[in-house]
Amino acid sequence: MMRTYFYVIGFSVCALPDTNLIASNSVTYENISIDDETGIEFRRAVSPNNVVLDAIKQIGFINSADAESRSRAPVKPHGSPGVAIFDYDGDGDLDIYATNSLGVSNSLYQNQYRQTGELTFIDVALQASVSAIEQDSTGACVGDIDNDGDRDLLVLGNNGTQNMLFENSGDGNFINISHKVFNSDDIRHPAGCSMGDVNADGLLDIAIGNTFDNWFHRLPLVTFNNDFLLEANQILINKGDNHFKDESLYAGLVDDKFITWGIALVDYDLDGDLDLITADDQGAKSPEIHGGRDDGYIRIYENNGSGKFTNVTEKVGTNRYGAWMGLSFGDFNSDGYMDIFATNSGFYITSFLQSVLDFPNETGDWTSGWFLGQGDGRFIFPGAGEMIDTPFGWGTSVMDYDNDGDSDIIYHGGVNMGIFVEASNPGVILNNDGAANFSRDEIALSTSTDHLRRNVQGMAVGDLNDDGSMDIVTVSAEDWPASYPLAPLVPPPYLIGSPFDDAAKFWPTFMPVDVTDLSKGFLWSGLETLDGTLSVEISHAKNHNNWIKVTLLGGAGLLKKSRVNRDGIGAVVTNTPKNGNPVMWPVIAGSSYASQDSLEWIFGLGESESSTLEVLWPGGVRNRLYNVHAGERINFPEIPCSYTDKNIKINNYFKCVSHSLLKFHKAGYLSHKEKYRYLISAIKSYLKENPR
Repeated sequence: MMRTYFYVIGFSVCALPDTNLIASNSVTYENISIDDETGIEFRRAVSPNNVVLDAIKQIGFINSADAESRSRAPVKPHGSPGVAIFDYDGDGDLDIYATNSLGVSNSLYQNQYRQTGELTFIDVALQASVSAIEQDSTGACVGDIDNDGDRDLLVLGNNGTQNMLFENSGDGNFINISHKVFNSDDIRHPAGCSMGDVNADGLLDIAIGNTFDNWFHRLPLVTFNNDFLLEANQILINKGDNHFKDESLYAGLVDDKFITWGIALVDYDLDGDLDLITADDQGAKSPEIHGGRDDGYIRIYENNGSGKFTNVTEKVGTNRYGAWMGLSFGDFNSDGYMDIFATNSGFYITSFLQSVLDFPNETGDWTSGWFLGQGDGRFIFPGAGEMIDTPFGWGTSVMDYDNDGDSDIIYHGGVNMGIFVEASNPGVILNNDGAANFSRDEIALSTSTDHLRRNVQGMAVGDLNDDGSMDIVTVSAEDWPASYPLAPLVPPPYLIGSPFDDAAKFWPTFMPVDVTDLSKGFLWSGLETLDGTLSVEISHAKNHNNWIKVTLLGGAGLLKKSRVNRDGIGAVVTNTPKNGNPVMWPVIAGSSYASQDSLEWIFGLGESESSTLEVLWPGGVRNRLYNVHAGERINFPEIPCSYTDKNIKINNYFKCVSHSLLKFHKAGYLSHKEKYRYLISAIKSYLKENPR
């Protein structure tokens, strides 16, 4: 079909929804980063592999119908930027870390909200020693690797540059301890990372998702003849004193080599240990049903509790081929089982490229979508429902953006194909009806930035101004000037009736020599892209729904019996509003695409005034807190004895609870009133589970 599409480049510009339609009870977002006074000046520079694209601009693409010719274009010539939201300086507000290219400083935007009452930022990456100038940075993830009460930072490097781990010294500065973690001779091409305690020793370990050698071409994405270039993912085990050892062989990962864009450590089966989930890319290669091989799956590796993983992908039913990119998690239908949302290439780009693909494309084949967990441990994939199909996606987060008491989905994306840049994703917010029936909210982002002109990669969410609503941070690899045309990806006769049809565009960076014969090649249009940007979109909610905010506090280093890391990473929190349905939040240190959401979370309550919180800690212990009131900010401490444990007598349970809470109180984490509150809830939970 690509051979017929270029005739429509008389060009159209995507129109935003009529702002007069914005309802009085709606949620909208405002991009504050366009205001210079906000202090955000981030610009993503080109990566070293951009030299290949510059050379192609001089001679053009000879034959786009030939796979080898198409493979000449580099992967992500403007890089693969990620973003992490975390409170690096411990002042109580959330800061932003965004990654950049070789020779250009990454950015650590220190939030000034606590200091000034205004949402402004100062880039302190250089002063804090996390600029990573010597790295072509991709993904980033955050966690307290030494349980000293502050959060450390892992930043991945591509194009021959090494990964970097920075230890937070607790005074606003970081120390580069990469030599304790990474072998300088082992250089791979990673996209994302995730932290979690995979062997239950109380220390955070690291999972890294790798792709292929190298991004100066895209051969493994186009043909099966280049499997030798694929790289295995890694598990790095924390040995204490900030030393790590690569235990990928023991973990069972070294023989699995795929193109992994998304990776997450999450307790998907709710058994108390962290499992590994990857989003792997089929690329433009034929799936098995059309004579090829299925490489692109959502792969699930089940942990035996010691950090040894078993691939259970086919057993649990996530072996659905796709160009999977990003991952996010929640319980979309409130049935008590973990669900997965994964981004995919979507309908529009695969339809656009149909004439150069070796297999047919049907509506729904490549849709982003949700895998719903079932009681038997399997997943089902219902498709996109009434939306029919979806646009391209990279980064994704699950959040209750309207605080109505269920889990909604947001995702962004767009891809540089060399010949053109795909721009079908205007920023997708999928509103959940509470039963995993999703519909597109076209209003929420309608007054914000035109994301069709941003090639968005990483995204994360968090409450930057502490108002009880989740804000959105996205980082683009490159932007398309407002004065340049956008062209339709799919002409009207081929549209499918999806709510995303009108937004499906592309950037015409190259033009065909002859629109009737693509074999004559493509020449550069002369239109240059701009450096990528950081968008900070602040929620403005008018629906008056209630909420609570939750942060976990593990006991490692404080409690003798605790093996839960200080941030409670790996736990699963469930909030049940009074007269409402349960909503699940797995505490994950790195997922989405190359990014990490905040480790403090907002649960919407709708009109409810109170709720009950329950935490499944790593290791399987369960704690509960009753009567959490709307607007509360909860610091939930680990109590290392479970109210569900039928082998513990009431007296011993009381001693365990009271002793643990006393430790947190003496360490300054709980007031006397809070200590008593958790004690009462713990005893009530035990008695309810073990009636006399």
